[in-house]
This record gives sequence, C-alpha cells and structure tokens, in this order.
Amino acid sequence: MGVRVNLGQRMVLTWLLFVPALSHVRHSLPVLWIMPLTNNPGQGNLTASVLPAVELALDDLSRQETNLRHYEINFNVIDSECDTAKGLKAFFDAICFGPKYLMIFGGVCPSVTSVIAKSLLGWNLVQLSFAATTPVLDDEKQYPNFFRMVTTDHVVNQAVVKILQDYQWNRVGTLTQDVQRFSEIRSDLSTQLKKADLVVSISESLSADPCVNVNTFRDMDVRIIIGLFDEHSASKEVSMDSPWWVPRELVEEFNASNCTSDHLLMAMEGYITLDFTHLSNSRKQGISGRTPQEYDVTYKRKLLENGLVASKFHGFAYDGVWVIAKVLTRVIESIRQRERYDIYRNFTVSDEVIGQMVLDSMKKTKFEGVTGPVIFRHGERKGPIRLRQFQDGREVKIGEYMARAGVLKLHDNIIQFQGAEPDKDTHPSQGWDVSTQVYIILSVITCLVILTALSFLIFLIKHRNHWVIRKSTQFADYLIILGTVLACSFVFLYGLDGSLLSDEVFETLCTIRAWTLSVGYNITFGSLFVKTKRIWRIVKNKEKKRKNINNDHLWIIIGGLLLVDFGLLLLWQIIDPLKRTLKQFPSVAVPGGEDTNVRLFLEHCESTNLTIWLSILYGYKGFLTLLGCCLALRTRHAQVCDDCESKYTRLSVYNLTVVSIAGASAGFLPQNNPDVQMCFMALAVIWGCSCTLCLAFVPKVLKIRANPTEVNPSIWYQHGPIKEHSESPRSYSSLDQCSGSFESLCNENQRLQRRITEISDQLELLEKDLTPPSGQGHEVKRTAHMRSEDESRTNRKLLDDINSLEHVQRRLSVRLPILHHAYIPATGGMSASCSSLQNSAHVPCAQQKQKT
Repeated sequence: MGVRVNLGQRMVLTWLLFVPALSHVRHSLPVLWIMPLTNNPGQGNLTASVLPAVELALDDLSRQETNLRHYEINFNVIDSECDTAKGLKAFFDAICFGPKYLMIFGGVCPSVTSVIAKSLLGWNLVQLSFAATTPVLDDEKQYPNFFRMVTTDHVVNQAVVKILQDYQWNRVGTLTQDVQRFSEIRSDLSTQLKKADLVVSISESLSADPCVNVNTFRDMDVRIIIGLFDEHSASKEVSMDSPWWVPRELVEEFNASNCTSDHLLMAMEGYITLDFTHLSNSRKQGISGRTPQEYDVTYKRKLLENGLVASKFHGFAYDGVWVIAKVLTRVIESIRQRERYDIYRNFTVSDEVIGQMVLDSMKKTKFEGVTGPVIFRHGERKGPIRLRQFQDGREVKIGEYMARAGVLKLHDNIIQFQGAEPDKDTHPSQGWDVSTQVYIILSVITCLVILTALSFLIFLIKHRNHWVIRKSTQFADYLIILGTVLACSFVFLYGLDGSLLSDEVFETLCTIRAWTLSVGYNITFGSLFVKTKRIWRIVKNKEKKRKNINNDHLWIIIGGLLLVDFGLLLLWQIIDPLKRTLKQFPSVAVPGGEDTNVRLFLEHCESTNLTIWLSILYGYKGFLTLLGCCLALRTRHAQVCDDCESKYTRLSVYNLTVVSIAGASAGFLPQNNPDVQMCFMALAVIWGCSCTLCLAFVPKVLKIRANPTEVNPSIWYQHGPIKEHSESPRSYSSLDQCSGSFESLCNENQRLQRRITEISDQLELLEKDLTPPSGQGHEVKRTAHMRSEDESRTNRKLLDDINSLEHVQRRLSVRLPILHHAYIPATGGMSASCSSLQNSAHVPCAQQKQKT
C-alpha cells in the first residue's frame, strides 16, 4: 500500500496488486494524536503517563497475525497546551503540512476538544478520545464523528442521583472549582437533579478561603455536599472537617496546608467517592491475549522503568489503540473487497468515502478489552461506576452502578455511617404555620361577625318599608354588608398554609387574598363615603333650594372607585403576580431524637416589586380615606333632622380609617411569627367590620323596635298623615326624605291656613244668612239646615280621621252660630232653640216668643 498526498490536499489511496517482492515492506497508517504535552494541573503530564500503555498496545498488536501485519500505525503527536487558540493552530498546521491522517486520537481539554470535534465532519475525520469526560460532548448531533473510550461524567452524575434517591437525600449543595470542566459537570448534574426532583440548596464556587464556603454551608444547614474539584484543592477543604475526597497517597503531601495527617484522615473518614472503573475485574483474556491483571502488572513495570506516575486513563488508551487497529483493518478489508471486483485492478478512493468507512467501522466495533466490553452507543461507552468509601484510613468498595442497566448495587453491610442510621440531608424541616387553636378561635369570631351582618341584611329586607329604613340610603346599607362579608372572608384565607394546600393552589390563594381584602374594603368605605358626601351636599345647600340627589349619581361614585381598584389589582396580577416563597429560619432545638434540631420555614406570598405595588394601592386608598375624613369633619355639626344618621356615619369613617392604617402598617412588618401576624391582621379586620356594622345598623334596629309602626309617629300626631306625592321613591334617601318631610309639613300648614280662612268667610256668610227679617224664620231655618247639610257633606270629603284639623274646624263652625244666637234672648232677640241649625223640635219661633 502506498500513501500519497496530491496538491489539492485530497487523500488518494492507490491500492496495487500484492507483490511478493514487496512483502517485507510495512506501510504507514498515520494517526494524529492531540494531547497536552505540558503538565496539566491536577493530572500531571498525562501524555507521558499513558505513553507506556500505547507502546504496550502497539507491541502486542505487532506480535499478532492480523491483517495489519504489513502496516504500522504511526502516531503524530501535537501539543494542544489546553489552550483553544494554540490547539487549533497546531491542528490546522498538522492537517495542512502533514500527511493525510486517517483518524484522530486523544483529546483531553474540553475547550480544545469541543471545537475540533465540531469540525471533524468537514475534514472527513473521526476522533477517538480516551480521556475527555465532559458531558458537553454527549450531543451526537453536534459531534457526530466524535467517540470516546472513557465513561463520561454524565454517567457518573447518574450514579450520584441514584445514591441520593436510595438514601432519600433530597437536599444537597455543590462546591465547584472555578474551571471549565467542573463547571460543565455541575451544569449537567444540576439538570439531572432537577429532573429527579432533588433540590440544590446552594451552589458555591471554591474560593481562596475555604472557611467562607464551609460557613455558608453551615448557615444553610446543608449536610450533603457534592465536591467538584481536583485533589490539589481538596487539602484546603478537608482541613475544615469536610468529608471530601483526597487520595491517600497525597495525604503526606498535604501536610504543608498546616494540617497533620491525623487531621486529614479524620476529615476524610466516611466520604464516598464515585469514579469510572479503570480496569475490568474479569479474569478472561481480551483481544490482546492478556487479562486485565496481566496488563496492569506489565504497565506498572514500564512505569517503574521510566520513573512515571500512573494515570487512571492508561487502560482506555491501551484499548483505544486496539479500536483504531480494528477499525483500520475493517476499512482495508472493505477496500480490498472492492478492488477485487474492479476491472482495472487499480483505483483510487476519495477521502469522503474513507471517512465514511471509518465512521461505520467505529459504530460496529465490539470486543473485550482490559477495561471491559468495548462497544459504542451514540458515540459513548457506558461502563460501570465504582463506589468507594474511606474507612479507617483506606478506601473500601461499597457498591457499583451498572450504567447500561441503570442499576445501583450497594453493599449495605460494608457501608459505615457515624450514627446508627444513614446521615440525614438536613435538619428536619417544619413549616412555621398558624397554630390550630389561634386559627379556630379567630375563625369562630369571624363567623359571628358574618352571621351578624347577614342578620342585619335580613332585618333590612323585612323592614324595608319602615320610615327609618326608607329615609336611609338603602343600597349603601346593602353594600356595607357585602363589603364586610368579603373582608371577613379574608381571615379564613389568611390562615391557610402550604401544609394543607399544594404550591399551585397556594399561589392562587395569594391572589384571592389580595382581591378579597382590597375589594371588601373599597365597597365598605365607598358606601360610607357616599353617605358622608350626601350629608355634605345637604349642608352645603342649606341656604339654597333643596334638591334631591339621585341614587344613580351615588352608583357612579362607587362604581368608579371599584373600577380603579380592579384596574390596579389586574395590572399587579399580570405584570408581577404573587408567588409562593419560603423563608428559612435558623434551626432550633427540639427535645428527644438523634437529630435534636429542626429547621423552620415560613410560607408567604411575595412578588418581585411587592413594596411598589403596595405603595400604589395604599396611596390610592389613603387618598380616598383622607377625602372621606375631610367630608366627615365638615359635616360634624350638621343637624338636618332629628332622625338622620350623620353622627354614626362619621364615627364609622373615623373608626375604619384608624383600623386601615394599622392593617396597612402590618403589611410592611417582617413576617417572622405567623401567629402574631395572623392575630394582628384578623383582629384589625374583625374590629373594623364589627364596628362598622354596629354603628350603621344598631341605631336603626333600636328605633324600629321602639316605634314598630311604619309611619313616623312624630309627623302623625303633630300634623296628621301626610299625603304621598306622586314623585318616584327612587329620588329619596335618608336625609332627603327627612328634609322632604319638613317641606311637606310646611306646605300642608299653608294649605290648612288657607282652608281656615275660607271657612271663616263661609261662617260670615252663614251668619248673615241666619239673620232674616221677621216672618221668615221657618224658611230661614230650613235654608240654614240645608246649607248645614251641604257643608257637612263637603267637609266630610276632606279627611276621615276624627282627629284631623279639618274635623276640628268643622265642629267649631257648627258651634259658633249656636253660641252667637244663644245671646239673642238677653238682648230681645230670638231664643237659642230658634237659632239652632238642627230643626228637631219643629216649633215655630213666634210661638216660643209668645211663651216667653
């Protein structure tokens, strides 16, 4: 086989017929090896450590009778220096000036490997890495030509999640060294923990002063800590009594960190470490003819000869060489198969075809190596994960995670914990909720207030035609009851907590609480504001002609107030909705139990800009409250009528103002004690609602009980019944009805005065008519009698009440003539019986005069 590179930099392999004379010639198979040749922090010189394993694999390969006996794999090593820019330059120089490489071997640093792996498809190359474990390279769509021998950190993270679930550790913390590789591992771990519903309480970056990290974990009460850093950074952490991994062979080296070996060993006691298996435990011979144990002995002998330190990737590098050999062997066989049926016995194969052959061969590779079965699934190799625990100064295998099956096998009889049971992930968490006794007591009181409001509602409906109720603003009274019931329902909602509700329901409850209290307050105070405004308008127009205030105007006022309230609450809900948040408190001691401390947490509703929204809402309601107080002060001397409710309305406004200020202040106080917060808010609502109900309705109830008749008795007995006018009852309310009644009484008085004048005129006419000339007495009496009957029928039509003024005037009109004519005999006139309007005796006046 000959290899040549044309000027177009396209590889053309010319396959010739086998010539026996050239059988002693071994043809080169160039492979590019990308590795950092300098010391890598935390790993030393990785290339030097795995080089003996690669040489051993090439030696074992040359001794076997394979199809590669006439070929030799030549590795061209370039230094990536773990720097993206330098690594890319070295890669491009090797591609441009070197031979056309069949494959790429190696790749450790994620920054360099990920960039080169993305470009492999364009170069028609396949890369096989034995040391790149970063989870970023797991995406087969982005890196279709990238394969790796080593088990990835993604699989290791899967094993971590399995352990956490097995011991029911639901709350952990992470401590990560500020390096790209560990940051990528932490990102993948956080994603897997989130999918498993495990909580990462805090993620700390390894700082120069480990005390800061340790104190942070202690303050957050994080007990299960996942450390992601190299062993050189571990010495600082274990010196702070943290159970993180440090290789035993490095213990003495870490004495320079001001910690003795005993201190380090004490801190390391009980830690659990997870790592991929370096060599297989199988006793069978693999593809190389060696068992894993035989290979390990030979590899360590070579290390001693060269004075090198072992690397955990050496077995994967050894098997990686065998993968390359198997792949290229399959490609050569495939090309020979094609050449056998070619008529020209001499043909060329493009680099695209060679690259696709290599890729297909990689996917079909399967054999037993020193690290276990070698097989690729989506470019990954899922090997077993080994679990070890540091016990009594040495590491002990406590289990294994089988990545292919997703099964965790733990040796429970070997695992040791400091206590009788596995450690707990944190202090037992307990919600700091409102105590049941407080909630029940406040709920009972609230129920009594609501029942009182409903009783007042029934009373108002039952006596809606009573003069006390009719002269009041009835619709405002109904709205006051509705507002107090809504505000009181806030007490029931405020006492509910997350122990009874799910997170979604609790967040919905947060919104309902805000709407219930805000709308309930607006309806209640808005109704009182309307009553106060009506009193103010009556006082303002007391010197002018009185006009009735239409109820539609009052509906517009209350509707406008509610519209503003709805708008603010709706904007709040859309822009910055309330959400459930947890406030953690320091752990407190509880009697009994191994873990004597318990951590309390408090659930409450909060949004990003809660203070701003509360300030806007309180500002609007504060302006409304201030305006209501000003109107109440201006009407404090108002005396519109005896039965008006202005005094009690003013007292309700003052009381609700004080209570609302106290309740609003509680919204800005720290929520550190749910019982105190619940009592303060509930009592403020209960006091405000109960006082408003009592001031608004108790005086009405007392007046109705004292005067059950539906008509005002003071108007009845003093002025008689007042004729109802044809005006619509919608235009009357409390104070307007009172002032309207006064005007009606004045009009009625004027009408009665006019009637008295008319009756007096009629009496004078009757007096003249009842003084006829002599000889006409009988006809005069008859005429007077007829007039008297007509007058009686006319007066009877006025009013039927015997106590009315009309009947009184009628009786007086009948008696005056009798008294007048009774005086005639003394002056020589007619007798009293003659002057009587009642002609019952039927005796002529002349005869009576003669008798006299």
